[in-house]
Amino acid sequence: MSNHWVRPVLSVRCLHVWRRNLLVWRKLALASMIGNIADPMLYLLGFGYGLGRMMPDVLGASYIGFLAAGTVCSSTMMSASFEAMYSGFSRMHVQKTWEAIMNAPLTLDDVLLGEMIWAASKAMLSGVAVLVVAVALGLCNSWLALWVIPLIFLTGLAFSSLGLIVTALSPSYDFFVYYFTLLITPMMLMSGVFFPVDQLPSALQVVTAALPLSHAVDMARPLMTGTVPAYWGIHLCTLTLYAIIGFYVALALTRKRLLK
Repeated sequence: MSNHWVRPVLSVRCLHVWRRNLLVWRKLALASMIGNIADPMLYLLGFGYGLGRMMPDVLGASYIGFLAAGTVCSSTMMSASFEAMYSGFSRMHVQKTWEAIMNAPLTLDDVLLGEMIWAASKAMLSGVAVLVVAVALGLCNSWLALWVIPLIFLTGLAFSSLGLIVTALSPSYDFFVYYFTLLITPMMLMSGVFFPVDQLPSALQVVTAALPLSHAVDMARPLMTGTVPAYWGIHLCTLTLYAIIGFYVALALTRKRLLK
């Protein structure tokens, strides 16, 4: 096995990377939050109230109520992916921040773990903001909805790890368009965000069952309507595996790129 694939050695020093990114982000926090929240809000309110007025109830809920859970998860996915890729690529390749950090007593393993946790934390703000709006609109009225908050963080970890894989492979910012066009956009359309998965052809339903976003949505939607999700253990294990395996692959590819 190549040295790039050896077991990660992780430590709490990764939190210094998280804190460094937080201090930098605070300078642009307002503009960043508006950018992350505005798009999912437009989807939720535009489709929910506009298209929703022409549609019957979906799975026993109004269309905007059905859409709310999907929007919470999809906004988390988008925010984690953008942070791990565009901001991560800037720190890794353009600004050489990662190399500078490794002059301190931190390893690349710590840096990458800190980046993954930071991207998930930032994505959590986006997801929770949509959840708060859903509560304010009366779209979820159960204390079970509080369990959506740790679910949002786990979803952020899964997608930030996948984003870091793309970052490690990317020669430029333009490369990210392929990931969003070929994977993220189809995933958002196929994972039950806008319509029930059972409306898809059987073959696509099999594909959808393996997508991380579908597991997040299948957990969030029942919780927001006050019921315990079916197969919640499978959903949590799947998202956790995406986060762990994605981080391992991203670390190996980043080692190969930076530690030649």
